[in-house]
Amino acid sequence: MTPVIPDFASDRPLPYCGPAPAPETLLTAWNADPVLLGVLAVTIPAGVWHLRNAAAMRRRAWGVASGVALLAFVSPLCALTVALFAARGLHHLVVVFALAPALALAFPLRLRATVPALLALSSALWAWHIPALYAAAWDHVPVYWAMQAALILPAWAFWSALFATPRQMAPQLGAGLHLAVLAGQMGLIGAILTFAPRVLYPEHLVLTESFGLSPLADQQLAGLVMWVPGMVPVALAAGWMLRCAWRSAAAPPSPQQPAGPSA
Repeated sequence: MTPVIPDFASDRPLPYCGPAPAPETLLTAWNADPVLLGVLAVTIPAGVWHLRNAAAMRRRAWGVASGVALLAFVSPLCALTVALFAARGLHHLVVVFALAPALALAFPLRLRATVPALLALSSALWAWHIPALYAAAWDHVPVYWAMQAALILPAWAFWSALFATPRQMAPQLGAGLHLAVLAGQMGLIGAILTFAPRVLYPEHLVLTESFGLSPLADQQLAGLVMWVPGMVPVALAAGWMLRCAWRSAAAPPSPQQPAGPSA
């Protein structure tokens, strides 16, 4: 006998990104929240104006950050996070590894406390995957945005500190280790989601079938998203920074310049 899945989502409040789209309506499922659109309509041109005389790299980074913000919170990706938990995992990657680094390049935060930023970012990543907190973000828009801010702000600070890391061995070694810790956590979260024997997020129970996925398969796909595209690039970046630190330590000291003639 085929088990009957309860219509868990039917009596729940509508989540922030709106109703779950069907595959045929996905491309039209844009987020038209007037508050969000108003904030973006003010902040994007303000950033362009502020950076009008800045270096080209900062201006390009602000363009990337603006585009990624639209992708994450206005485009159909936002609505897809309601239908599929796997899309939620992809959304987290977009925020942490695209939006936050672009913000850090365009408007680097002056905080240089990498460890507190990493701890705050790690806490936010784990909090998003606690079922009770995930349900609270689903049911309450203020909680949703509080958890988004808890993810974006420390990620912004973390990448700002990383990009400001000096080239010497010790700072490069520390930065590489911090990235390795972040990669390890992404891999661990991915593994938990991939191998969990039951559905952890019942909000998606009746929403995944239209995309050809069972709820458990959707959760496993989310784990693979966090595990492979989430962990592997960060692990490679960490390895590169550790290699730079190793080469810096192994390089012979530069010969000192001969002293000039005495006056």
